[in-house]
Amino acid sequence: MFLVVVGLPALLGAAVFTYSYFRFASLIDQRLHGHREHELPRVYGRPIELRRGEWLTEHQLVDLLNDLGYADRARPERPGEFAVAARVVTVLPRQGEAAGRTVHVRFTAPPPVKPGAAPPPGADRIDRLDVAGLGPRDLVRLDRPVLTSLISGEREKRRQVALARIPKRVVDAVLAIEDRRFYEHPGIDPIRMAGALVTNLTGDKPYLVGGSTITQQLVKNIFLGSVVANPNEKSLRRKITEQLMALVLERRASKDEILEFYLNEVYLGQRGSFAIHGVAEGARLFFGKDVSNLSLAEAATIAGVIHSPHNLSPFTSPARARDRRNVVLREMADAGFVTSAEARAAEREPLTTVPRAIDAEAPSFVDMVGQQLAERYPDIMRSTQRIDVYTTLDLTLQRQAQNAVRDGLAEVDRLLARRKRAQKPQAALIAIDPRTGEILAWVGGRSYSQSQYNRVLNARRQPGSVFKPFVYLSAFEKAAEEGRTDLTPATVVDDEPTTFWYDDQSYEPRNYEDDYQGEVTLRRALAHSLNTATVRVAEMVGYDTVAALWKRMGTSMVPKPYPSIALGAFEATPYEIATAYTVFPNLGSLRPLSAIQRIDVDEREAAAPKPPAVKPITRPETAYLVENMMRSVINEGTGAGARAAGFSFDAAGKTGTTNDMRDAWFVGFTPELLTVVWVGYDDNTALGLSGAQAALPIWTSFMMGALSGHPNLSLPEPGDMVYAEIDKDTGLLAGPGCPRVMREAFLDGTVPTAVCKLHND
Repeated sequence: MFLVVVGLPALLGAAVFTYSYFRFASLIDQRLHGHREHELPRVYGRPIELRRGEWLTEHQLVDLLNDLGYADRARPERPGEFAVAARVVTVLPRQGEAAGRTVHVRFTAPPPVKPGAAPPPGADRIDRLDVAGLGPRDLVRLDRPVLTSLISGEREKRRQVALARIPKRVVDAVLAIEDRRFYEHPGIDPIRMAGALVTNLTGDKPYLVGGSTITQQLVKNIFLGSVVANPNEKSLRRKITEQLMALVLERRASKDEILEFYLNEVYLGQRGSFAIHGVAEGARLFFGKDVSNLSLAEAATIAGVIHSPHNLSPFTSPARARDRRNVVLREMADAGFVTSAEARAAEREPLTTVPRAIDAEAPSFVDMVGQQLAERYPDIMRSTQRIDVYTTLDLTLQRQAQNAVRDGLAEVDRLLARRKRAQKPQAALIAIDPRTGEILAWVGGRSYSQSQYNRVLNARRQPGSVFKPFVYLSAFEKAAEEGRTDLTPATVVDDEPTTFWYDDQSYEPRNYEDDYQGEVTLRRALAHSLNTATVRVAEMVGYDTVAALWKRMGTSMVPKPYPSIALGAFEATPYEIATAYTVFPNLGSLRPLSAIQRIDVDEREAAAPKPPAVKPITRPETAYLVENMMRSVINEGTGAGARAAGFSFDAAGKTGTTNDMRDAWFVGFTPELLTVVWVGYDDNTALGLSGAQAALPIWTSFMMGALSGHPNLSLPEPGDMVYAEIDKDTGLLAGPGCPRVMREAFLDGTVPTAVCKLHND
């Protein structure tokens, strides 16, 4: 009887334990196998380039090196390390032509400024680039930065790193506060549990101590959901299951594997719409650093957040985060990981986080890339092997774009401060290389943390006056087809209040601030964005001709052939506008945009998208006529604010202000960079500012920084253009008495034959 009473329960218990062990082992092995074998797809930008003369501060270069995962050392000795001294950053690149060679990046000293005043934009520049064994260089290429890891269906930020790359101070900080006996216990720690109970009851600590080990935490956060409905429920069954699974996990993986898994998976709170996982991602988003460069105080801050990410976030609760950091430091000293003096010194350091870390990583661009990958390469993205996606994004330009949008919107806010609005205006910026169509920078809005709406790709707004160049392009193209000589940049049209009729409907456009200039050349009409003159040109060539040209651009919406088409009274996205504008620097050929250069699977190329085919739209000569006219927009017209701000590159562009001033645009380009900026409200209410007021300053700030250190290239032109000296007022050949003369471009056979009589009678 005794054997039955005692032995049967023991036998049943052993059976239950054995069943549970093998069941849990199977579940854990499946997840561990996936963790060991599958890496999240990583998205890379284009290689970082350093240029002599580039506007870049020492701090910004250090940020870029942190993005590349370079380690800050007193003296760099191996590739992937750097050191900072007064006005000099020394780098040992891992890749590029200078790989393994010492590169000294020397900066100019900023000019003296009044106390309390900020230095002017571009005050810091790269003065010299010296490569050991190669001498001075104008350009040095480094590695490609990791923008993010892609996680299908989830909004999470992760940056997986090997345990060997996580510095000892980070590991020690986590072990000190979360599980000091991690390398000694078998998965559960009865000594820790008993100590925690005594400590919490006697009140020896000013905070509650937990009894769960790191292994138990990992089980709860990763594995337990496969066994119990609610891993967070407070029940004896749940706790026993957790402890048993912890024991199993310790026998299916090594201590180092468990710790690496934990440090890459641990939840560190929210940043905007993203959940932050892992100490490496925490280092980036909290402090803008690679995990290898964290200070002792920063490592303790991250370790302190683990206990309660919502309440101890350094972003939302800096005082609590600082107090918790100091607790971690004292625990590290108590465990012998650091000295008491080191802990006290770290406690005195201020807690400083970096703003906009997520925005700086081009999240809207990454969203678009993720969408393209899912649609175009579903089989590749399902692979369990390592996937590396190489994109066209230039992280340096992305940072400059983000700063330009931030500062530009701050000025827009100031201009609109007297208006009582529930929402703030938004902005979008897309910058491309017009020669290739590669996307270099992409800002989808004011703050990705506040709104993930991708305005570059999805905001359908009226282009307004940025459409006008296509009206003139239609006119010149039709004139060339028909052999007409009456439509040239020097042709004069009447800019006066006019009623235009189409079918039985009337249309009465008005110029900005009711400024009418009488008889003007087409060049002046475009430069000063004169509405009635532009509609008159559209009327001369036919509204259907204008609509047909835009249809050839391949945009999603084809406007109706009404007079209002001349003023952009239809909808398009900034992405579509950028694509259409490639027609001008490419002299009549449209260059579709691209974002993905290639995809590697297990370090072997799996897909390399073919460059989108160039699409001929118009003659090179007619496109050049409009491109050349758009130079006047920047040199003397509505975009002249760019020159006043110091922008000196040869460039062409167009301001855009829609009806009732709802939207503000500026589009402009040099031979190597085309940028579109839009500013407006998401609800399509009137912004009340013109393109020159709201969008042009953002464009100018970005372009000046983006092109710093680049040569001033001339816009392309066909070889068979004809030039003549023209009187600016009459559009006729200039005589000796003409006070305002310019060298105008013409198609062969269309140069005026009459000489100006207004100034030469």
